[in-house]
Amino acid sequence: MPTTTPADPDVVTTPTRVQPETPWAGYALAAAGAILFSSKGILIKFAYAEGVDTETLLALRMGLSVPVYVAIGLMAVARAGRPQALDGRTLAASLAIGLLGYWFASYTDFLGLAYISAPFERLILFTYPLFTVLLGAAFFGQPFRARALLAFALAYTGLALVFVKDVEAAGFDATRTGTLLVLASALAFALYQLFAKGQIAKLGPKLFTCIAMTAAAAAAIVQFLVVRDLSVLSELTAKAWLYAAMIAVLSTILPSFLLSAALHRISAQANAAIGTVSPIATLVLAALFLGERVTAIDVAGSALVLAGVGWFTLAEQRRR
Repeated sequence: MPTTTPADPDVVTTPTRVQPETPWAGYALAAAGAILFSSKGILIKFAYAEGVDTETLLALRMGLSVPVYVAIGLMAVARAGRPQALDGRTLAASLAIGLLGYWFASYTDFLGLAYISAPFERLILFTYPLFTVLLGAAFFGQPFRARALLAFALAYTGLALVFVKDVEAAGFDATRTGTLLVLASALAFALYQLFAKGQIAKLGPKLFTCIAMTAAAAAAIVQFLVVRDLSVLSELTAKAWLYAAMIAVLSTILPSFLLSAALHRISAQANAAIGTVSPIATLVLAALFLGERVTAIDVAGSALVLAGVGWFTLAEQRRR
């Protein structure tokens, strides 16, 4: 993936030439994108309250959002032509990477939200840049920097605080299950970043996103057809359909374009800093719309996670 800015593990944002002449517009676009990304967990919780199961909700989310990305990819091919690098091997690799980053990471994230709070889920996902660095050093020959260990220590001390608080509310077994599922999502997204970089260089971000999203959408729909019956769709309430559409549009399509537009106007460093708004926004939205109580532990844990990941991400961006 082209940037290490903490974001949702379902959307590629494409860095482009920085245009510093309009910084405030860029800041506003980046903040809006981060806040919309942070609404995903809240909307999933609302959909679950309407009786939608994970497999159905993921299939709806992917089925409603993928046509937009496919259209973008096809337009990119129509304008630039079919890349010479798009052979059978590259296509298969891109499809597999899409399954990892857009289907598996999304599925484990959606499952985890059935067990843990939306703010805790967002904090766990927020740590994926640290996994990217550790996995890159372990398996991809990338340099390892000691600051990653300090960042991990800070971030996971914060997560441990929130974990203990969530255990009191939901019980140990549920909190452990949800935590492990969302950690699996963060790990999968980190691996996706590492694998996707080479494919994006070959195909370009638009075409790669088209292929990857199509693979993930197909997997989500096939999974739904295997484990559920089509009659489930007719049983969904109007609110359930509304929440699924909102997840597709407000928490997937729109923020991806907002962040891409922001990166036309501000630096990657600035975008990384503004990305720290996401966990805070989820905490506020959960309090406003889900009635979750914000405690001192929530604030302290979030601060440690933001300190660890935010400092590390900005330091890595400055090195580039």
